[in-house]
Amino acid sequence: MAKTIMIVDDSASLRQVVAIALKGAGYEVLEACDGKDALAKLSGQKINLIISDVNMPNMDGISFVKAVKQLPNYKFTPIIMLTTESQESKKQEGQAAGAKAWVVKPFKPDQMLNAVSKLVMP
Repeated sequence: MAKTIMIVDDSASLRQVVAIALKGAGYEVLEACDGKDALAKLSGQKINLIISDVNMPNMDGISFVKAVKQLPNYKFTPIIMLTTESQESKKQEGQAAGAKAWVVKPFKPDQMLNAVSKLVMP
């Protein structure tokens, strides 16, 4: 059975690029346009990994990670932050919230898929 990955980013074009790379590698993909939208879509189905942007309207990535970690079904779901933010302080904030990896945009699809394959839950 294919593993499901949720992409959370306010950029539709970025979601599309990530989705194409993931689908090409055999993953199922769910998309959300911000943290609030993503939380609404976390309705109990199995999600093996979440890829989230940091800077988004309505609910930013760090707040979203904190919220996901409060949900019993998803508190162990690995989260990769995919963002233009490269400051150490932001990375530490992300890790403290529960993010497992930090990929800086622009990224190479191989680099992202490598991080995904290492972290995706069975």
